[in-house]
Amino acid sequence: MKRTWIVAGLAGLAVVGGMALAGAQSRQTGVAEAQQTTARFSVENMTCATCPISVKKAMMRVDGVKSVKIDFRTKTAEVVYDPAATSPEMIAAASTNVGYPAVRTS
Repeated sequence: MKRTWIVAGLAGLAVVGGMALAGAQSRQTGVAEAQQTTARFSVENMTCATCPISVKKAMMRVDGVKSVKIDFRTKTAEVVYDPAATSPEMIAAASTNVGYPAVRTS
């Protein structure tokens, strides 16, 4: 009978510990979301429908870049990134290095 209570007690601790861990993880997620910044770039030399694919791939390879949205019509890129991990200059350089010079507009 005593073993049953010990096992039940340990299971209860695991559940409580799991809830505490989940709470800590959600707080960490909130911190990570707060460290995101958006920058817009003007991108030159995009002349065909596959050019934005090359620009997006190059920008996404930069550590800290979370997402890249390319607008071929306006020849712009909107990039969400972690400013603690990268900078707009590094993102623009990645695009420039693959043949599509990028300049930050905002």
